[in-house]
Amino acid sequence: MWLLVISPDDRPQLIVYTALDQDFSQPIFEKFTRQTGIVVLGKFDTESTKTVGLTQAILAERDRPRCDVFWNNEIVNTLRLEHAGLLSSYETPSARPFPTQYRSAQSVWHGFAARARVLLVNTELVPEEESPDSIMGLIDSKWKGRVGIAKPLAGTTASHAACLFAAWGEKRAKDFFRAVKKNARVMAGNKQVAIAVARGELAFGLTDTDDAIIELERGSPVKIVYPDQGEGEVGTLFIPNTVAILEGAPHRRAAEKFVDYLLSPQVEEALAAGPSAQIPLNSTIEIKLRLETPKSVAAMEVDFEEAALQWNAAAAFLRDEFATAN
Repeated sequence: MWLLVISPDDRPQLIVYTALDQDFSQPIFEKFTRQTGIVVLGKFDTESTKTVGLTQAILAERDRPRCDVFWNNEIVNTLRLEHAGLLSSYETPSARPFPTQYRSAQSVWHGFAARARVLLVNTELVPEEESPDSIMGLIDSKWKGRVGIAKPLAGTTASHAACLFAAWGEKRAKDFFRAVKKNARVMAGNKQVAIAVARGELAFGLTDTDDAIIELERGSPVKIVYPDQGEGEVGTLFIPNTVAILEGAPHRRAAEKFVDYLLSPQVEEALAAGPSAQIPLNSTIEIKLRLETPKSVAAMEVDFEEAALQWNAAAAFLRDEFATAN
């Protein structure tokens, strides 16, 4: 179920659909309002539907847009909206310090504040010598029923799946996810996977760094593993947040101010220091991160455009395979 926060007064307003957890995004909205006087009305989605639900809402509203800005916590569904012609170009100087692979060449969308797709491992249940170092551990029969993954129908898990379809090809990706379904416990979301690992209900699971670090800092017996670092392996997937202005946005000027603000160093620094421990992409930021990403980590080389094109085929397959999985 969506939650739309209603403004209590007559100040200028802005409607933002965001897939980032409300606990993480609401403080950013409030700081923006204090600085600009513009009240942000946030539309949030549930853990189980995340970006897919919000993307479908934007598609359904295409003839009468309600949303001004889409703040997505991943990139593939943002590209789907771009391909549908629903996003508007905005050239902002705030985007210049960001790597070109994380921003649209046409300034239609802008990436910032990434998360990594990692394995969270319970160190009391998994001996060091048996610790997994690849997502292929999810299909190792030795761990059958003791590993976990979020249902790959929404959010970063669905985006990860689309990226694997793009990187591996359809056959290998389908074989992998069929094996995952047989071997792993399928949970409602990444947060549930991380909690289950911390509680000892799972030996390890695939999740995002923002959910993993919460359990690590709580003192749970867990460690974070950046997977697939060996020669010939796919590498660790880093997924940026993205922000885009909708075509026909009702509050265009306010939307531009919000994009400028969201891409500012202060926001990435806040997201890095806050509970979600996001990884800054702005090249000018030099702060000590709560989540230290190994400098030698091999990032997955992925064509996000190709992943977006693979979305429909991947989503149809995964829906058939996992719709009833639990």
